[in-house]
Amino acid sequence: MTSSLPLIITLGYVAIAMVIGLRARGGRSMSSLEEWGVAGRSMGPVTLYLLIAAGSVSAYTFMGAPGWAYAKGIPVFYVAIYLAYLALVAWYFGPKVWAFGERFGHVTQASAIADRYQSPALGALAALVMSVGSVAYAVLQTIGSAYILFVMSGGRIPIWAGVILVLSCIAVYLYASGQRAIGKTNAFQGVLMLIVAWCIGLWATHSATGSWSFGAVFARLQREHPEFLTLPGASGDMSFAFWTTSILVSMVSFMPPVWTQWMSASSARTIRRSATWLPTYYLVILPMVVVGFIGIFSLPELARADTVALEYAMQHLPALLVGLLGAGTLAASMSSCEPFLHSVALTCSRDVLQPALKLSDRQAGRLARWLLFPLMALVVAPLAIAEPGNLVMILLIGLGFASQVLPAFVGMFLWPRATRAGVAAGILAGFVITVAFTTLWPHPLGIHAGFWGLLVNLPLFVLVSRVTTPTEAAVVERFFRIAAPWRYRSVARRSSSLTPATAGAAPVSARREEP
Repeated sequence: MTSSLPLIITLGYVAIAMVIGLRARGGRSMSSLEEWGVAGRSMGPVTLYLLIAAGSVSAYTFMGAPGWAYAKGIPVFYVAIYLAYLALVAWYFGPKVWAFGERFGHVTQASAIADRYQSPALGALAALVMSVGSVAYAVLQTIGSAYILFVMSGGRIPIWAGVILVLSCIAVYLYASGQRAIGKTNAFQGVLMLIVAWCIGLWATHSATGSWSFGAVFARLQREHPEFLTLPGASGDMSFAFWTTSILVSMVSFMPPVWTQWMSASSARTIRRSATWLPTYYLVILPMVVVGFIGIFSLPELARADTVALEYAMQHLPALLVGLLGAGTLAASMSSCEPFLHSVALTCSRDVLQPALKLSDRQAGRLARWLLFPLMALVVAPLAIAEPGNLVMILLIGLGFASQVLPAFVGMFLWPRATRAGVAAGILAGFVITVAFTTLWPHPLGIHAGFWGLLVNLPLFVLVSRVTTPTEAAVVERFFRIAAPWRYRSVARRSSSLTPATAGAAPVSARREEP
């Protein structure tokens, strides 16, 4: 395709995203951590819905998902289970996280961990471990963004230049507007992705089969390549054990940007409403998976599976749709890259450097904004330019590291007896195992490295917690009045029946509603 229209449309999207991100500030001062970090806890249900939805589908939608459908087949639908679970997690845990932030002043995930266990050091450890997973995710999205610009320009914009262009754009509007920029750009990007995905999916289906129905694609696939429609898939390199443990690891990874998004809501009810709608957005993935299946019989000799949607579009679709696909893919990449870069800068400033250097909140807020630039220039950009691995595997490796912070959340929502020593021991042991089973002995027995980490992490967490001093009772009660209010309602009822003289104090906790 020699038309310059696809590149014009794609670069036009970059310009629009820049304008939206800069205007999102709306004249507000970004000097405080709460304003820059969680948008002053002001986002409404529609913005929050699109923020969470667009942030969770990422470059996976337009590159990873079609690529896995093309190379492996049905294993691609692991994401349907994972994303459905995310909606349930948001509905149940999101309001509790919001209440923690609103009542206790948390602005990051790690600050909530530090408060629950009364240990800034543990908060810093959680922040650093989570940052490894977050950086992996940001690298994934940056690779996707740069590759789109490379393809749309016919190779005139090399990968390294695309990485610099995209990261520079994101850095400018994140510095200026923080979480508000993420909310506004993700709202625009979310709508754009939904429209583009269905236009491309339907047009590609009609181009390949003469029908507008996806059923025609699956019928042809069943006749010609039935191995793509059964587990463990056609490639034979993904065992049932790896597929299953990848889902489990993804499900228990409370990534920092999701936590920050929940705390950005205007109320607990806003989160519940957004989470209830969330599964409707994930239909965006289906048409792009179908494009990957079309590539199986239309592009049988493709060298790189992640490019199947782009290659098919450039060979078979009009230039306008190719440009929209470029813009949609870039939107998917940037909408997920933004919150991860933001969360790493925010948590490193708030939870690592602020306590270490004894900074004020204003100083920490200013530092968080400036940290964006070295983070992108010295970490994300070099890794993205090196293009490590395929996109989905980078995502799964990042989630494996993030899942090792699970004990901290068990102790925050489920188990009051958890201790800081138990959490730290579990995280460190799980992290070491995950590193070893990612680099030295990749995924032994076909089981995800992060799952192996959890098999060591969780028992050690319980054992050490049992033999070490628990957190002060008043702190635990403060958290569990929000996380598990039924515990205190039952205590209040028992107290009322056993000691009538003190019954007047009991209704305070009994009347406490779950957020």
